[in-house]
Amino acid sequence: MDRNIRTVDDVLKLMDELFAPEADRWTSAGATWWDGFYTDRTKPVPFFVAKPDESLGSYADRGLIAPGRALDLGCGPGRNALHLASLGFHVDAVDLSPAAIGWAEERAREAGADIRFHCGDAFALTTAELAGPYDLIHDSGCFHHLPPHRRVSYLALLERSLAPGGHLALTCFAAGGMGSELDDADFYRESGLQGGLAYTPESLRRIFSDLTEVELRRMHDEPAESPYFGESFLWTALFRRGAPTPAAAAE
Repeated sequence: MDRNIRTVDDVLKLMDELFAPEADRWTSAGATWWDGFYTDRTKPVPFFVAKPDESLGSYADRGLIAPGRALDLGCGPGRNALHLASLGFHVDAVDLSPAAIGWAEERAREAGADIRFHCGDAFALTTAELAGPYDLIHDSGCFHHLPPHRRVSYLALLERSLAPGGHLALTCFAAGGMGSELDDADFYRESGLQGGLAYTPESLRRIFSDLTEVELRRMHDEPAESPYFGESFLWTALFRRGAPTPAAAAE
């Protein structure tokens, strides 16, 4: 008889098990699946290119973000982490896959970029392992691979790691463009994520309602010769965490 649930963490882990083996894609066991994904670097995967997201370049060009400390979630081969470092950010980059981290480290060495790479589950990393709080948390493609219950973990990560006045830069599947449009509850009935979750602007605004929306739009398509990556089946959003009130700051 199993009666071991007593914390929110216990509940989250139990719900993860409903998606086994697909749960490997967002837990520390995910190295095997993602390593298989990243092993063949010649695959025609759009985001294997050594280019940053066009939205990230746009935010910097328009002065919406400024150099500081940055955390790149699900960094993959490091394309956005390298761009952040080139802008003057002090970058921590996290991914589950040793193959992805190895590829990213190679790119960083070639570029002479000083980036702290972490292989593991971002939700399990301690504040001692990271260099936050962060002025920017960047996520291009991690959020839409999480099951609904892991949004709790994601929001908790933002709460403890995003500095007051800091920004969340998010790129995720857009409803009508890419990803599954099942209701949250149906993913538990189906016991699968259907390749990733699609989001509407309204759902993103509701999920991140504790943050202030700076911009939310479709990513721009970028031609092959562009220095940036861009696909219009994605949303790109920039949210800002409000600065503390004078009373809260004094406590």
